[in-house]
Formats: sequence, structure tokens, C-alpha cells
Amino acid sequence: MATNVLGLHLVPITSLSMDDLKSSLKQQIIESLNLQGMKPEEIDDNAPLFGEGLGLDSIDSLELMVLLERNYGIKIEDPREGRKVMSSVQSMAEYIDANRKPA
Repeated sequence: MATNVLGLHLVPITSLSMDDLKSSLKQQIIESLNLQGMKPEEIDDNAPLFGEGLGLDSIDSLELMVLLERNYGIKIEDPREGRKVMSSVQSMAEYIDANRKPA
């Protein structure tokens, strides 16, 4: 599996199923946010990433924005849209899937 300049795993997203995309996204979130000791299967697809769910904060949201841009070529300009997109792994995967660039 290829990695980007930060050493994060890159997967050609056009070949991923939704389940594979969510699994890959969870692993990238763990690596990007340095969530030591956490495993992808411990992150519920629909659990909130911020607040009572995974407990991420505003700094983590910036890291997730960078993750989307570097790993998927997706840049979110509107903060309101970003909050909606990054509400859960499911919502991030759906947004990535809807905005995939053709290979």
C-alpha cells in the first residue's frame, strides 16, 4: 500500500467499496490524530467524532481537513459544510464517495 509524505496509507479511492473506504478512513484518522492504542473496529461508523463520541476537538478538525485534502484531494472551504461532513466516519465516507475524482 502506498503512503503519502506523512507516511499515511493511501488507497486508490475509486476502487474502494463503501465498507473499505470507511475502514481505510478510520485507520487514517487514527494515524493522523495519533490516537495511540485505538483500533479501527473501535470507532463506530455513525458515532459523533466530536464531543461525546470520539471526543475530538477543533485542532483535530483541522487535521481532518488536511487528511481529506492530502489523501482524497478534497478541500472544504465552508466551515458549516466541514462540521457536517466531519460529524462521523459515515458522513466523511459519504462525502468522499460523492466527491471522488475519476482515476
